[in-house]
Amino acid sequence: MPDFLRFVEEQDEGRRIDSWVSGEIANESRSRIQQLIKDGQIVVNGAGVKTSYRMKTGDQVSVHLPEPKPLDVVPEDIPLDIVYEDAAVIVVNKPRGMVVHPAPGHMNGTLVNALLHHCHDLSGINGVMRPGIVHRIDMETSGLLMVAKTDEAHRSLARQLKDKTTKRMYLAIVHGNLPNDAGTIDAPIGRADKDRKKMAVTDKNSKSAITHFKVIERFAKYTYVACRLETGRTHQIRVHMAYIGHPLAGDPKYGPRKTLPIEGQALHAAELGFSHPATHKFMLFQAPLPNDMEKLLEDLRAGKFI
Repeated sequence: MPDFLRFVEEQDEGRRIDSWVSGEIANESRSRIQQLIKDGQIVVNGAGVKTSYRMKTGDQVSVHLPEPKPLDVVPEDIPLDIVYEDAAVIVVNKPRGMVVHPAPGHMNGTLVNALLHHCHDLSGINGVMRPGIVHRIDMETSGLLMVAKTDEAHRSLARQLKDKTTKRMYLAIVHGNLPNDAGTIDAPIGRADKDRKKMAVTDKNSKSAITHFKVIERFAKYTYVACRLETGRTHQIRVHMAYIGHPLAGDPKYGPRKTLPIEGQALHAAELGFSHPATHKFMLFQAPLPNDMEKLLEDLRAGKFI
């Protein structure tokens, strides 16, 4: 039996198969879908197709998701700040400086390494390098992250992210004094043309991105804000705040090099809410500001960085 079986509806006539499938299956990237098509794991009307295939009304699309390969990531005894845990999910308060999952240059000391030592029943949907990881936050961002223990939980949480029913609120210190006490930034985000390691607000190969912000406290040259994500694009808050002229303190990638003394951007995932995959009860978690951001706020209130 396929893991996914759908018939193409009239409104999707002419769409590329890779784009359509990546939109239908939560938490599977377009590049991953393209590879599955090349491997013959995605077929249309029982036959293989190219990634550029344009769908027709009534096409039967069948997707088989291969079992994850044996994990080749070493468990490490790294302390974890676990906010909540049960048989389906774990909520972790990640420290600034910790990478979420292994990648070239960061194969050890990651959240995944720590999770594998802590428990042995993580979801395998995201492959061998990212077991249980439903979403991520940047290495130099601290705060709450939800992790799936089962494939069923993973699908539920990924679907909630896609449907925008999760609650994700971040606290940030930004350069400058925002002219409005609250607002919404609705600007699409994609890869920057001149630097593919950076993201940018662009209409080219971009995705919708929406961030709501609210001023908490104002200082001479900085503002303390709360940001709520409606979408979850890479570097979204960092890119959006820089786009409106108020980049995050400590983030020379998108802002000025002369900034506040903090190792990484002053950004903390302070609230995380989702419906439990098994009980369907909405759960809301909070994580206090890390010491480095608390110290910055104390210094700002004392007028130190004028």
